[in-house]
Amino acid sequence: MMQRLIGKVVHYYDRIGVAIIDLKEPLHVGDMVMLKKGDRIMPQRIDSIEIEHASVPAAKAGDIVGVKVDNEVHEGTVVLPG
Repeated sequence: MMQRLIGKVVHYYDRIGVAIIDLKEPLHVGDMVMLKKGDRIMPQRIDSIEIEHASVPAAKAGDIVGVKVDNEVHEGTVVLPG
C-alpha cells in the first residue's frame, strides 16, 4: 500500500539545516513526518514552518515552506506521514 505524500524536498540549505518543501498536503507545527530517500528513512518532528521568512503554525497544499531538519536531506527526498 502506497503512503500518502505530504511533499517533496526541492532544496536543502546545508549551512542552516533547512529543507525547502513543496507541499502536496497540509503540514502543521508539531506533526511527525518521515523523510525518505531510497532506503534511508528519517523521522522528523516539525518544530517550525516558514513561508517567505515568516513563521507560521501551518501550511496548506501548494505552499513552498522552509522547515528546520535534524539531518541532511537531498532534493527529491519525500515527506511522508510519521
